[in-house]
Amino acid sequence: MKIVFVFISLFFSVVAIRAQDRMNYCNDYIQTGAERTEQYIPYLNGKRVAILGNPSTVIKKKHLVDSLLARGIKIVKIFGPEHGFRGNASNGTKVRDEVDPATKIPVISLYGSKKKPSAKDLKDIDVFIFDVQDMGVRFYTNINTLRDIMEACAENEKELLILDRPNPNAYLVDGPILDMKYKSGIGQFPVPIAHGMTIAEFAQMINGEGWMATTKKCKLKIIPVAAYNHQMLYKLPVNPSPNLNTEQSILLYPSTCLFEGVKINHGRGTDYPFTVFGSPAYKDVYRFSFTPVSKKGMSETPLFMNEVCYGLDLREYDLQKLVDSKKINLSWMQELYRNSPEKDKFFDQSFSKQIGSIEKLVGVDSFRRQITEGVSEEEIRKSWEPGLTRYKEMRKKYLIYP
Repeated sequence: MKIVFVFISLFFSVVAIRAQDRMNYCNDYIQTGAERTEQYIPYLNGKRVAILGNPSTVIKKKHLVDSLLARGIKIVKIFGPEHGFRGNASNGTKVRDEVDPATKIPVISLYGSKKKPSAKDLKDIDVFIFDVQDMGVRFYTNINTLRDIMEACAENEKELLILDRPNPNAYLVDGPILDMKYKSGIGQFPVPIAHGMTIAEFAQMINGEGWMATTKKCKLKIIPVAAYNHQMLYKLPVNPSPNLNTEQSILLYPSTCLFEGVKINHGRGTDYPFTVFGSPAYKDVYRFSFTPVSKKGMSETPLFMNEVCYGLDLREYDLQKLVDSKKINLSWMQELYRNSPEKDKFFDQSFSKQIGSIEKLVGVDSFRRQITEGVSEEEIRKSWEPGLTRYKEMRKKYLIYP
């Protein structure tokens, strides 16, 4: 019996590996904006430069800051988003200003007491570079930082140079449009959960739709990605944040980040966030289990820390199925609610500060009711219209890539 079980396990592992091999990544053809140095180095020569960057700000495997300094570009200051410039701060943790030990350049945090560069911050610069990897979803905070920097540049008449990067979830345009009464730090714009744009395209939308506090527009200079379209899959060369540390987590993220709004651990406190889900309550429901622990730089106090959690394991889920569907997966949320022994506590935020608002994550107030009442996925999707279709039409005005 044991031999049969091992054989079956090996069989499904091979099937999963073969399924992953079907993923057609286009990294060999794509050239990021940062990699196209001939397009912007001459423009930067002789200028005082500020950079918004983090560990994803790379040319191949070399950090853009190091690369530009080696080419004689004068970088006077660095700005850091969520997780910090070096990417060693946990999710949601406020980050302090510092001096980068490697370059001795001042680093100003935009994820602490300050969200937006001040006039003083920008006084001694000629051009501001924005180059961080985005995830293509509303609740990933880089687009909030982008808006704040655009606003500061517009108010202080500074040009913003965007070195564009592929959106790993660009194939996906899905979800309800944010009801602005749920505007928060994880939702600032009336867009769907997955917006289907690169960071440069989103910047053009911010300008065009007037989503800044100032009536001025930000002067943009964009270095686009070469040989790219929205249907191309791009494997990120660097993890975009500590908790998005595998290709599986990155492509599942638009679907599985919604579990931040329910009483379920979504892999925080493990080495595979956003790919495993569960709680102690499912002990008699699921065989798969994991135990969250404190992990510095990832999650110091995860939900159900040091408790055995039972639930779903999506680490070998066939990503090609997700890509082919072009939809956020709602079935996992529906299944876990349907099988929950504690349905009345499923969306209970009062249990822990680790549980967010499902309304702020999804962007509308109908989703909680739809899940608890067992509304079909088809009916849930119908409720996202006509807003989603209107967004898709509006989005066309700002696209750089087909």
